[in-house]
Amino acid sequence: MAPPVRLPRSNSEEELLITSPPSRSNSPAHTDKELEQQLLLSKSEEINDSVSRKKRRTAWKLAVGIGSTVLLLAAATFVTSGAAEGFSNWMCGQKPASAELTTLSNGTHAYKKTVLVISIDGFQADYIDRELTPNLVQISKKGLRAKWMKPRFPTLTFPNHWAMMTGLNVESHGIVANTFYDPVVGATFEYTDPKRSWDANWWYGEPMWATAGKAGLITANLMWPGPPVTKEGISPTYYVPFKDKVPMKNKAMQIMEWLELPIDQRPQLINVYEPSLDQAGHKYGPDSPEVDLVLDDVDAFARDIYDGIAARNLSDVVDVIFVSDHGMTDTSHVRLVFLDDILGPDGVSEVEHEDGWPSVGLRLSPKANVTLIKSRLLEAQRSMPHAFDVYDSETMPERYHFRESVAPNGRIAPIYMVPKLGWSITNHHEFEVLMGGSYEPIGSHGYDNEEVSMRAMFVAHGPFSSQIKDQSYARRAEKHTLDAPFVMEGFDNTELYGLVMKLLGIQGAPHNGTVGFWENYLD
Repeated sequence: MAPPVRLPRSNSEEELLITSPPSRSNSPAHTDKELEQQLLLSKSEEINDSVSRKKRRTAWKLAVGIGSTVLLLAAATFVTSGAAEGFSNWMCGQKPASAELTTLSNGTHAYKKTVLVISIDGFQADYIDRELTPNLVQISKKGLRAKWMKPRFPTLTFPNHWAMMTGLNVESHGIVANTFYDPVVGATFEYTDPKRSWDANWWYGEPMWATAGKAGLITANLMWPGPPVTKEGISPTYYVPFKDKVPMKNKAMQIMEWLELPIDQRPQLINVYEPSLDQAGHKYGPDSPEVDLVLDDVDAFARDIYDGIAARNLSDVVDVIFVSDHGMTDTSHVRLVFLDDILGPDGVSEVEHEDGWPSVGLRLSPKANVTLIKSRLLEAQRSMPHAFDVYDSETMPERYHFRESVAPNGRIAPIYMVPKLGWSITNHHEFEVLMGGSYEPIGSHGYDNEEVSMRAMFVAHGPFSSQIKDQSYARRAEKHTLDAPFVMEGFDNTELYGLVMKLLGIQGAPHNGTVGFWENYLD
C-alpha cells in the first residue's frame, strides 16, 4: 500500500472527534436491546442546546436514533487531511489506477462521470408530500422521483444501508440486524461498539465504493454506515468517520470541496449519510412538529447541494441521488407484547441471546425444551394475531429473504418474533423499571417491509434523470416540459447498486438486483 497522502488543510477546519463507545458491564447478552433504547435518549440535552438557538422555532430535543446515531468508527490508523469545517477527512493512500472513462466538461474544467448518493435516514416516502420540502420537490420535478423505494426486512438502518451499498438482500450480506449474535464466531455484532462491529469479517458483499475502487475510480465516504475497509483490504479513497450533530451545511461544504479537487484527486463516487431526521422520528414520532422542523433542515440541505452543483456548472455532469433506508411509525404505551409473560420464568431462563429490535430473534440454550417454548409463543400469537407473528426457519416468509439457512454462519436466529406495525416486544423489567412505565422510543421502524409507512424515498437529478425522462416520453410519443414531474413505480433498494454501476460505466459485483432493471429506463 502506498503511504497515506496528506492534503492541505483549510484554516477553518475543526477536528472531528471519534467518541469512545459507552462502557458495558458483563450483563446478559439479551440486554443489547435495552442498550439501544437507552442510547436513543442519551444525548437529548446536548441536542436541545443547539436547536434552541433557532429563535423562530420552539425549542426541542433530538434523540440519538436507533441504528443511525452512534456509528463509532475506530479510524485511528488513518491520516488526517484537509476538509470542510467540522470534519476530519481521511485519505487512505490507496490511489487507484486510472480507469478509461468518459471525460466531460463544465466549461472550464475536465470531469469524469460522477455520482453522489445521499442517504437521509428515516425519510418516509410520503414525507415529500407534506409540502414541507419545496426544494426537494422542485429537484424531483427537474429530475425524477420514485413512488417509493422498498427496504429490506428488517427495516433497520444497518441492514438497509449495507443492502443499498452492496445490492444484496440481508440474508446474503450478513448484517441481519443492528445487533445480532454469530453462533459460529461466538460473538455479538453491536453497532454502537467499533470493537464489536467494524471488523471487516462481519460484512459480506462488495460495497459500491470497493467495486469503483477496483475499477480505478476515486471514491469518498462521508459517514455512510459500514466498515472503513473490506475483507479484501479495500478502503474508500477519502473517508470521513461518523460524528453526531454535524450540521448539514458542513456536509454540503465537504461535498463541494471534493468536487473542486484536481481531476486526478477528485472522487467520482461520493456516498453521504445524514441521521437527524431518524433521530427526531424516534424521539417525537413521525407526525410530530419536531419532525416537520427537521424536514425543513433536510430541504435546505437538498437546496445547498443543488445550488452548489449548479453554481459550478455541473448539473449535466454529476448525478445526484437522494435515498433513505426506511420509514417510521408511531409506537404506543398500550401496544405491547411482554415476552416474559409468554415464556414464563422457566422459558426466559432458557433464552441465551435476543437478536434485533423491534423484531426479536431468540436463541435458546442447548438444553432448552424448544418444542415447549415454541408452543407457548404460538399459543400467545393465536390469542393476539393483531400484535405479532412467530416464525422459525421453515415458516419465515420467503418474501423477506431472511432465511437462517442462507445467512452467513447462521446469523438469523432460529425463532423470530415479528411485531405488527406499531407494536413492540418488551418485558416487565424493561418497561416498568428502565422506561418508568412509558414506552420509548415514540417512533420506530424495523417492521414488515410491505408496510406503507416503512417505505423509503428516492429522488434523483442529473444527466441520467434527464435521459430517463426523454426516453420515456419519446416511447409514449408525448411532449414534456423541463419541469414536468416524472414519477417511477416503486422498486427494491437492492436496485440502487446496479444503477450506480451503470452510471459510472463499470462492471458490478454479483448482487440481488434485477437483471436488466435499469435497461428498461436507460437504453
